[in-house]
Amino acid sequence: MSETYNLFQQGRAHLKKGRAAQATVALEKAKRREPDKASIREALGIAYFRIHRWEEAEAEFRKMLELSPADDYAHYALGRCLEKQGRATEANGHYKLASSLRPASEHYASRILDLG
Repeated sequence: MSETYNLFQQGRAHLKKGRAAQATVALEKAKRREPDKASIREALGIAYFRIHRWEEAEAEFRKMLELSPADDYAHYALGRCLEKQGRATEANGHYKLASSLRPASEHYASRILDLG
């Protein structure tokens, strides 16, 4: 296994145990090695979100969308980051995109309704 994969798995293990701050250390190292790996960006975005570092989380989810514009979860997660920063209108646009990409997700649709 590669060092990058080990760092990624280490970060995910920290996330699973509720240690988001520790996860960012390993995931940042993994990102430096493979900056275009969406799975690393997603995990890092989640870690930043959990420690309320909204802008850093936003940057990770925006990069995910550069890599894969039709990623429904990236749109949803970006919406959450924007909402936390008081940018509800912009967030709602991403919730609508997420919901249109995965219409069966009641969770995505409920975020749209919450912002009405």
